[in-house]
Amino acid sequence: MASNYEFDDAQRQDSQDTAYDPNFVPDSVKSFVVHMYRHIREKNVYEIHQMCETSFQTLSERLFKDTPWPCVEAIAPYVDNDHVFCLLYREMWFRHLYARLSPTLKQRIDSYDNYCSLFQVVLHGVVNMQLPNQWLWDMVDEFVYQFQSFCQYRAKMKNKTEQEIALLKQNDKAWNVYGVLNFLQALVEKSTIIQILEQEKEGLEQFTATDGYDYSGGSNVLKVLGYFSMVGLLRVHCLLGDYHTGLKWLQPIDISQQGVYTSVIGCHIATIYHYGFASLMLRRYVDAVREFNKILLYIYKTKQYHQKSAQYEQILKKNEQMYALLAVCLSLCPQTKLVDESVNSQLREKYGEKMMRMQRYDDEAFGIYDELFSYACPKFITPSAPSFEEPLVNYNQDAYRLQLKMFLYELKQQQLLSGVRTFLKVYSSISLAKLANFMEVDEPTLRTILLTYKHKTHSVDSDGKIISNADIDFYINNDMIYVVESKPAKRYGDFFLRQIAKLEGVINDMDRIKLE
Repeated sequence: MASNYEFDDAQRQDSQDTAYDPNFVPDSVKSFVVHMYRHIREKNVYEIHQMCETSFQTLSERLFKDTPWPCVEAIAPYVDNDHVFCLLYREMWFRHLYARLSPTLKQRIDSYDNYCSLFQVVLHGVVNMQLPNQWLWDMVDEFVYQFQSFCQYRAKMKNKTEQEIALLKQNDKAWNVYGVLNFLQALVEKSTIIQILEQEKEGLEQFTATDGYDYSGGSNVLKVLGYFSMVGLLRVHCLLGDYHTGLKWLQPIDISQQGVYTSVIGCHIATIYHYGFASLMLRRYVDAVREFNKILLYIYKTKQYHQKSAQYEQILKKNEQMYALLAVCLSLCPQTKLVDESVNSQLREKYGEKMMRMQRYDDEAFGIYDELFSYACPKFITPSAPSFEEPLVNYNQDAYRLQLKMFLYELKQQQLLSGVRTFLKVYSSISLAKLANFMEVDEPTLRTILLTYKHKTHSVDSDGKIISNADIDFYINNDMIYVVESKPAKRYGDFFLRQIAKLEGVINDMDRIKLE
């Protein structure tokens, strides 16, 4: 498609030599919007996807590296002044602005107004479009990102000008947390996506099988936006520190299976990253380890296919953050049997030495936990409006400090557990007195430590059931501790699959050799 939007060097030079004129529309941009408009009307999902992912990126790189795209008023005449297309164009316009430049406060507010208008059309209008899943995910992803960015920006009050403060006071509804949550929840409810996914389990619906697209002439926009909004709600609640509610919103999506969320790599990674982080904070370590392992293995095997993607750097960054979170989970809950060989070798390479030091629970270990948490956690936000009273202060780090403090407080409570676990691994039964002697504490203190071990190695899942994260359990009878070590079910499948893959590689190599 890119060939339709080529332009000569002279035009490119002109665009760089002159100052940015929002009303100047280069021929390549005219061609781009005209073709995009036609493809949207024709519901040509493949071409729309190509234009968003390839042509838009190419034109941005060549013509608008340091400037915004032409304003919507300038391109409107080429698309019949179509209201919905203009809203979609502005959505891409603002996304490019956020990616390449620093938006002003006015632009942040205008972008929110555009999302409100766009979502209102989807919720209350008649939308007869098919749009690529990638674009629909980008809308939800960008909506949440811009909300997060606005909260961080607003919290830095120290250097705000009088005009900015006046504008903030005047537009107190812009990026309001209730407005953001209401739009995402409205998309979930109006799309009836939860009911659709329930009916799909009974064989009455085909949503996952068609990747959410409607092949009977209808629209996929509301359904798929509703679906992705569940992931958006998980992300917003993680940013707010409400992990339980976040995971509740994700429940209708079965992440143990392939689904529409896996059809877009950015959505797949965002879903598992936030699911894993929320599980870590709720002490559901086994769930976090299992899902981090699956996604890290997937990225390990497929990242070379995404090298040309605009999201490649983001994929690599999230990959590194998830290895850091996996190191934290395994240090708190040593369930290495859940981790694949290739993921484990990468993990040892990156964090092997640090994980050894984290087991000691001394000041150095707490420093490493602090470092990994700070590197890998989401950018937490304070959603409430700032105090405009003098002196103005920055409070953008408050939410992060609170979550870090809670995490380190949890570690402090688990400080003695690794010692208990070490002794329980060695014995099948041991008297309370003997273990108390080994641990250099009295018996009542030991009983408290053992109760803490029971409490901290169990957590409550999304259905309200108590689940165990322990690889070693025990019970006490007549002052004797009896140890029950969970025996992992032996899995031979992975071994045979690896050997089959190796054998196929050898056979292919032999086929290429030409015998004399």
